[in-house]
Amino acid sequence: MKIQHVDIKYVNQLWPIISSYLEAAVKRQGVNPDYTLDQVKMCVTNGQWMLLVALDEHNEVSGAATVEFINRPSNRVAFVSYAGGRLMSNMNSAENLKVLLKSFGATSIECAASGSTERLWQRLGFAEKHKILEVTI
Repeated sequence: MKIQHVDIKYVNQLWPIISSYLEAAVKRQGVNPDYTLDQVKMCVTNGQWMLLVALDEHNEVSGAATVEFINRPSNRVAFVSYAGGRLMSNMNSAENLKVLLKSFGATSIECAASGSTERLWQRLGFAEKHKILEVTI
């Protein structure tokens, strides 16, 4: 599995191929998602978020993710905002993701995950930092 950055100029051409992966991730948020699929696309096409794709051994897309960079005083965090498909399925793809994001200046990677995604990513070296809770007001 190879993880690759998609240059912003190719996002619209690739969107029909990868949108179902990201749509599945948006749907996992439940009734009140932070972003709709259209809003995710807008964040990627305006350069606010980076689009990544996972390519299998035949160079076919098998997953996609969006990444938002957050500059903190001590770290440049690559926050994986949405991920779907087979983006992070083994240690090789996890290392590939780390190398790629480090090349964009990231010093750490964060994500919000639950259930099976949380367990998988923990096996790939991620550790729980904190839990995110929400109340609608």
